[in-house]
Amino acid sequence: MTGIDELRELGTEDLQQRAGELDDQVFRLRIQRSLGQTDASNKMRELRRERARVKTLLRERELAGAEETAAGADGGED
Repeated sequence: MTGIDELRELGTEDLQQRAGELDDQVFRLRIQRSLGQTDASNKMRELRRERARVKTLLRERELAGAEETAAGADGGED
């Protein structure tokens, strides 16, 4: 499991890649569980939480970029 501090150090592109990897892992675990091959409830929970952390960081960066763009557009109207 990756800590939030480690995730914050990653770039946006790396976070997007990590989110895709986590989506794939969750998908594979879900299939394995449905086929009765594994009972990985704890692993599934950890993956889903890490995916949520990554997506939260991506959204924070998206909103921060939008605020900077809006602030730059409003700055010239004084």
